[in-house]
Amino acid sequence: MKSEYHRIKALLDDRAQKYNQPAFIPHDPISIPHRFSKKQDIEISGFFASIMAWGQRKTIINNCLKLMDLMDNAPHDFILHHQEQDLPRFLGFKHRTFNDTDLLYLLFFFQQYYRQHHSLETAFTGPQNELQTQKQRLEHFHNTVFSLEEAPHRTRKHISTPARKSACKRLNMYLRWMVRQDEAGVDFGIWRNLPMSDLVCPCDVHVERVARRLGLITRRQMDWETAEELTAHLRAFDPNDPVRYDYALFGLGVEEKF
Repeated sequence: MKSEYHRIKALLDDRAQKYNQPAFIPHDPISIPHRFSKKQDIEISGFFASIMAWGQRKTIINNCLKLMDLMDNAPHDFILHHQEQDLPRFLGFKHRTFNDTDLLYLLFFFQQYYRQHHSLETAFTGPQNELQTQKQRLEHFHNTVFSLEEAPHRTRKHISTPARKSACKRLNMYLRWMVRQDEAGVDFGIWRNLPMSDLVCPCDVHVERVARRLGLITRRQMDWETAEELTAHLRAFDPNDPVRYDYALFGLGVEEKF
């Protein structure tokens, strides 16, 4: 059993180092926030890139680039200062089931939010950094986004929450982007009030398949508890930075068809 643990850890350590490199960026949705240097631009563009991150990566990136163009390639400035006459340009925007109704509401929410807050980080951590678990933070974020009376019911499906037992793949990926700090420069590490050790591994179909093959997932369904189960195993390999192994699992699944 001990040798199996070391075998899996060695494999994941090797692949995490291999794939957590700048060469990973251009073909991944994380390339969208890498177009910006301003903190709020990274937050906003990264948010949209993450919640639209399902389907073919090329299509995701192309649609995100279109969205950034519609926001004048200055998302924070556009969010703060756009007027009602600036909104018709978004009509007809669509990525899979994410459409202009969802987009227009999120633009409205972000305008209200950024007029009162410096960073989107507090929408996850709470204003006094009082939320202590990832589950609490994701539930708080969902409730914050849909706290406005104008929130369309249909948009809720695009912002997942553990309260509905979702594994929250896209939001966990977004938090990895914003929170992880290392020398590789793929993730941004611009949020400092949320510990890397608390992050939960994003569980897409590739990560799930590889994790099951390695025995890191035993639960039959893919839900929040399963994401926590996987992360607990990864935390045994690296207590301070468990989700760096997201690169290893994703790379093994996508690049190596493991």
